[in-house]
Amino acid sequence: MHAGDYTVADEGTQLTKTVRHYTDDEMTTLKQSVVEWCAELGFQRCGIADINLQTAEVRLGEWLQAKFHGSMDYMQRHGSKRSRPAELVEGTVRVISVRMDYLPEAQDKSITLLDDDSRAYISRYALGRDYHKVLKGRLRALARRIEDNIGEFGYRVFVDSAPVLEKAIAEKSGLGWIGKHTNVIDRETGSWFFLGELYTDLPLAVDEPENSHCGSCTACIDICPTKAIVAPYSLDARRCISYLTIENKGPIPVEFRSSIGNRIYGCDDCQLFCPWNKFAKPTAEADFAPRHGLDDIELSELFSWDKATWLEKTEGSAIRRIGHERWLRNVAVALGNAKTTPSIIAALHSRLEDDSAMLVEHVQWAISQHENNSTEMEKLDV
Repeated sequence: MHAGDYTVADEGTQLTKTVRHYTDDEMTTLKQSVVEWCAELGFQRCGIADINLQTAEVRLGEWLQAKFHGSMDYMQRHGSKRSRPAELVEGTVRVISVRMDYLPEAQDKSITLLDDDSRAYISRYALGRDYHKVLKGRLRALARRIEDNIGEFGYRVFVDSAPVLEKAIAEKSGLGWIGKHTNVIDRETGSWFFLGELYTDLPLAVDEPENSHCGSCTACIDICPTKAIVAPYSLDARRCISYLTIENKGPIPVEFRSSIGNRIYGCDDCQLFCPWNKFAKPTAEADFAPRHGLDDIELSELFSWDKATWLEKTEGSAIRRIGHERWLRNVAVALGNAKTTPSIIAALHSRLEDDSAMLVEHVQWAISQHENNSTEMEKLDV
């Protein structure tokens, strides 16, 4: 055994690890155990990837050059650390990629909800507990099991919160392929799952990457409400409803407001209508069960929530990240797209004097939509 010391950060904590050399048999046995432990911890699959992400690095560069990242400046920070794991965490030679399913209900119910413009549609991943917390906790538990088995080793846990190319890593580790909508698809269960990573210095045997099985299908491209999938495997985030309702901190561009429909937090259309998701099944994970009736609730009710109520109803949820103002902004747009009723109009007028200029502007737009609809109806009556 050869020993040497280096320091690696684990969620902000500096840990000194001892570098060891392992036999192939030790790593084979450990990998088998990792697969078993992942299943016991609630992950549906895990895979091992090496750290050569050159192809993904080129694609990322092209995507950034095209300005498809919009205001997500963090996508171009950190230099090459995003695509070169060993630069982000010194000593990394492998990545354990894990998957956890989150679909809370049958897809038919979600599709039906999209057709009811008086009710809110929230991306299915955000209906339950914040997935960052769930997956990080399980990955740390996995690291502890490995440590109990072999002693100290170098690692760091990531769940969609650092410069990591999680989709490219998942594809390399065999968890699925990156589809034309840029989500990872498993041909046995579809794409309704979260990803998490354990960067490690353990030289585990890598898994075979998955090949694409999208074929000539363009369902996701055709169904996208704002035509954000500008080409197969190429997403212009600036047009994407998930970006517009979550990442975008300013006003929602007028050109996209009508297309947003009743989607107030994210969008699932490219998954809901993907043929591979006919194999998807609702998760048994209690943490991802819908909370506070957010899977089927009136827009008018959501618009009435003051900040204290909103904070209470979104405690422990990923929705918290957008803040109350953007939440109301999104609901105002959805109310503008709803069928004109006295309750919808009353809800909108209740926020006309709000302190937020951005919110008032969206409320005024929504009201104008209903006024235009009324004018058109009067013309038809004549």
